[in-house]
Amino acid sequence: MNDPNGPISEFMLKHFKHFNSAALLDAARAYQEQLDQGNKMMVTLAGAMSTAELGKSLAEMIRQDKVHIISCTGANLEEDLMNLVAHKDYKRIPEYRDLTAEQERELMNGGLNRVTDTCIPEEEAFRRLQKHVFRKWKDAETRSERHFPHEYLYQTLLSRELEQYYEIDPADSWMLAAAEKNLPLVVPGWEDSTLGNIFASYCIKGELQASTVKSGIEYMVWLAGWYTENTAKKGIGFFQIGGGIAGDFPICVVPMLYQDLEKTDTLFWSYFCQISDSTTSYGSYSGAVPNEKITWGKLDVDTPRYIIESDATIVAPLVFAWLLNW
Repeated sequence: MNDPNGPISEFMLKHFKHFNSAALLDAARAYQEQLDQGNKMMVTLAGAMSTAELGKSLAEMIRQDKVHIISCTGANLEEDLMNLVAHKDYKRIPEYRDLTAEQERELMNGGLNRVTDTCIPEEEAFRRLQKHVFRKWKDAETRSERHFPHEYLYQTLLSRELEQYYEIDPADSWMLAAAEKNLPLVVPGWEDSTLGNIFASYCIKGELQASTVKSGIEYMVWLAGWYTENTAKKGIGFFQIGGGIAGDFPICVVPMLYQDLEKTDTLFWSYFCQISDSTTSYGSYSGAVPNEKITWGKLDVDTPRYIIESDATIVAPLVFAWLLNW
């Protein structure tokens, strides 16, 4: 396998020699080896990677078939679309560490929801999206249909009704790239998101039924079938960005199949890499070293394992740049 020769890749080859930078290169090379072997790759998105505009690199990864399934939080699912339709009204607060409680309240009063140094505009982002997605929920309920959370957003994107609002290059939206490919998605804990909260509010008001959106258990059942089908001949790698439920939920499909369903021919994940700034501590799963996952029946002794202890908003685009030969 030859290393890529794009300008970013060349810079990495010259300067990334030790510590986390070397781990980054090792993980990127091993990711490519998985693809060369015909294995598929799951990418998991925690934190606020969509607000960090990871779509600028992840969308091209999807288009080039270097990502085959994504697990993400409900926030990452919707925030890519919010950035797509309301980018000009986002506000950056580089001095966020110095804000007083009163200044934070002023942001709230102004309809600006802060994510570290970036504020998402309530009216332009949330409400602009809400009316379109509500119609998809309501139409499905009228037809006695049920869909997963991401499928409603795919429908909204593919209907082209959001194009009137686009404020960034649509090529930089990973959700649009995923919708166009009908990329498999898993969104555990979707209820813990703005659209999840909005959906719950309609259920409380009696305007929608909770069953109109499929549940997390149904995601797990679907994932079990997808994993079994796609490991019939090849393996599936696991590239985890951050920690939390986006990674914890899907990685458990393997021990569930192996232990709970007693399908002892189930393949372990064929590769594992986590980008994390969480340190190993008492009971910290996000900070646990990959070897701990062997004891839970998720990885095997010979599974290539990497951990890059750094800022995912820096590391993930670099790994993707390597894989895209940028």
